[in-house]
Amino acid sequence: MTDLEITERIKKIVTPYVQRQEGLENFNKQTDFLNDLKINSANLVDVILDVEDEFDIEIDNDSMEGMLTVGDAKRIIQAKLEEK
Repeated sequence: MTDLEITERIKKIVTPYVQRQEGLENFNKQTDFLNDLKINSANLVDVILDVEDEFDIEIDNDSMEGMLTVGDAKRIIQAKLEEK
C-alpha cells in the first residue's frame, strides 16, 4: 500500500469528525488532528477505532498517544501492517 493510499484512507476516516474544514483542504502529513482539524479528544478515540477497522490492525496505547498528525498515523499504520 502506497503512502498516498494510506493518506487518502486516513482522510476518509477523519472527515466525519472534522470541525475545521480548512484543515481538510490542506490535508498532508503535517496536518494535526487536534489543532488543524479541531477533532476533539473523544472523537480522536473514534478515529483510532476506525483506523483499526479500516486497516485491520491493533493500535496499542503508546502508539495512540503518539498519533497526533497524519504523518504519525501513517507511520504507525505502516509499522502495524509490516508486523502482520
